[in-house]
Amino acid sequence: MKTTTGRRSHGGGRRSSGPLRAAQTFWQLPDDDLDQLLRLAPHTDQVELKLLVPSGAHEQTCAALGVQFAHAPGQRVYYLDTPDRQLHRHGVIARVRSIRHRSDDSVVKLRPIAPADIPDSLRRSKNCVVEIDGMPGNYVCSAALKTRLDTQDVAAAIAQGRPLRALFSPRQRAVLTPRLPRHLSIDDLTAFGPVDARRHKLTPAGFDRTLLAEQWTFPDQTQLLELSTRCAPDHTLDTAAHTAAMLRAHGVDLNGPQQTKTSATLEFFTTLATGGDHPGGTRRAGEAGRRERTARAARRR
Repeated sequence: MKTTTGRRSHGGGRRSSGPLRAAQTFWQLPDDDLDQLLRLAPHTDQVELKLLVPSGAHEQTCAALGVQFAHAPGQRVYYLDTPDRQLHRHGVIARVRSIRHRSDDSVVKLRPIAPADIPDSLRRSKNCVVEIDGMPGNYVCSAALKTRLDTQDVAAAIAQGRPLRALFSPRQRAVLTPRLPRHLSIDDLTAFGPVDARRHKLTPAGFDRTLLAEQWTFPDQTQLLELSTRCAPDHTLDTAAHTAAMLRAHGVDLNGPQQTKTSATLEFFTTLATGGDHPGGTRRAGEAGRRERTARAARRR
């Protein structure tokens, strides 16, 4: 599976036709990479288009679109990985989430992965979703397996030191366990988090689908604002074109630097745990991680 490198296309050739040129306003991909995306899409369940809004434009963007997070249910998001992020480096993402007044959930995601390489046992699951995650200048195919948990399950595992394996279904554990480093179990993983997340769904004027706005707030109060929408694979081009037109009409910059929320979170908490320069809680974060690992080791004895 090829992921793009974020290069910008300057048009020309086959991209001169109207629909393709309009879609490129969002995708901003070299011609060959856009062709590859369009060939890949029919082998997936859906395509998700994402845009990370530049940090200096959060307030303006929310005001223009009518996004309000004040009354959105609070969420606490954690990623589970080794301290040196071996899972992420090898294309495995394990995320758990607690949601105020709703059931918690967990997801195991393989990214990047080609649809032909997805294990049959995973692809047959009704809870498995194969999708293209795309943003300007980049896209990747992923396979995600999600499960619902009881309320407070995540808090019990993270804060109270209960086994992390209880946050995953047997099918999720069957996907995750063989991909762990040797001699490690799910219970040995480190929690990277929490991030305070809030979501607001809306339908902007002139847009024919739901737009999801997500605000992620880190312990030092820095924030990410991501806008996203999903579509069926056969609507990849027109959805990209309409999304770009709608965002530009609301003054949203499509040319800012892009990064996944996963990478941003792992990098932030890695810096905290190693005593980096992020303000607020650096030493406490490292100590909390050590306490969690000590408690889990004691329970296994």
